[in-house]
Amino acid sequence: MAQSRPVAPELATIEVHGITREAFLLRATLAAGAAYGAMSATPYISRALAQDGNGDVDVLNYALTLEHLEADFYTMAVKQVRGLGGEEKKLAQKLRDDENAHVDALTATIKDLGGKPAAKPTFDFGGAFADRATFLKTANTLEDTGVSAYNGAAPQISSVEVLAAAGGIVQVEARHAGLIRLVRNRPPAPLAFDKASEMKAVLEAVKPFIKA
Repeated sequence: MAQSRPVAPELATIEVHGITREAFLLRATLAAGAAYGAMSATPYISRALAQDGNGDVDVLNYALTLEHLEADFYTMAVKQVRGLGGEEKKLAQKLRDDENAHVDALTATIKDLGGKPAAKPTFDFGGAFADRATFLKTANTLEDTGVSAYNGAAPQISSVEVLAAAGGIVQVEARHAGLIRLVRNRPPAPLAFDKASEMKAVLEAVKPFIKA
């Protein structure tokens, strides 16, 4: 059931180059967000992680891959986007620093659990930095996707300590989304609850976007 026009076309243009399971899952998450909206990716993420069942390290590596994506996005945005006001540029720098801190925290946690941090993929953000409006719209969608990703992954975490750490990150991601929405003059919390999509429909929709 492929759609002719993605709900979030800015996600459909982002390319993730990597051969790890985490990079593949991230590509699928972005594709699901493009097809049905970022918030609708949560059920797909949760089920995809549950099918693997390899424990907290795999979930954390998936989160790490997402944080690498966001950290690179804001790092490049600060350098490339023209037309940002002074406060907007400070916000982009703050979000960049937060995402890098998330990368460091997740990397350390994975090592503490005896795991190996996933290799960082390379990213192509298409035309996301063409102008202020495009950057802010893409940032909005990525932050929504980040919240959705953590919500989808949380049920697969077995350690209470790891779940608490992930909860500390997702709260910040949600604040990021709210701040970006305010800069865009949009409601910071447009929905009281995340919408859900049937897994079969999501899988059909994401197929065209996934390059294995």
